[in-house]
Amino acid sequence: MNTNKKDSLYPIRLQSYLAKCGVCSRRKAEDFIRNGLVTVNNKIILNPAEKVTENDAVYCNNQYIEPMDHIYIALNKPKGYVCTNSDPHEELFARDLIAIPEQKSLFHVGRLDKDSTGLIFYTNDGDFANTISHPSFGVEKEYIVRTKEKLDKKDLLSAIKGIQIQKTLYKIERYKIINSKTASMTLLEGKNREIRKIMEHLGYKILSLTRIRIGSVELATLKIGYFRFLKKKEMSQLISKVNKK
Repeated sequence: MNTNKKDSLYPIRLQSYLAKCGVCSRRKAEDFIRNGLVTVNNKIILNPAEKVTENDAVYCNNQYIEPMDHIYIALNKPKGYVCTNSDPHEELFARDLIAIPEQKSLFHVGRLDKDSTGLIFYTNDGDFANTISHPSFGVEKEYIVRTKEKLDKKDLLSAIKGIQIQKTLYKIERYKIINSKTASMTLLEGKNREIRKIMEHLGYKILSLTRIRIGSVELATLKIGYFRFLKKKEMSQLISKVNKK
């Protein structure tokens, strides 16, 4: 490892070290550690808070790891692709659309279900992934929803108040009706398939669901199936809004 830039990291919690090495998010790193998959200097460590330094040899799943340059990518996910990086029952993986040498080190930030399209981030920065996806940071996600049935304003207002579905509360932050069967909907938390569950509960069939914005980053003209690197200005805007909260 070189000095100066990396030396400022240490000592660092093992959980955070795994995230900075692009292995996974901090939350997932805790699982790896507690399951005995991480060693420091040939010793299995089960405590995520264990501190490591630049002189320690850290392995995860028998592979040596060290901090790497961080990558932040915006992808316009097509329908039919899954966000998970491996699944024996699937053939189309969104990460495979990101044709860069570091592709295998990337993981998705949050998720879009198989039938949904639009903006999703991929990164090797676990801290960034945690910040964007964790509900406590309140990063907005905006979607365009097109339904088979005409939209009733009363239904959307009830979705703002919150709808209890199988003991879980689902809600949208706000909405804007675009036409009789299309609306934009904004989420703060983004539970699994939240909009789909709300709309299906209210009796609507969703024809298409596209995420067009995460925080201050918009899908804009990015073509479906294509990716781009996030700009420094976009990164600073994302982080500054989180810090304010």
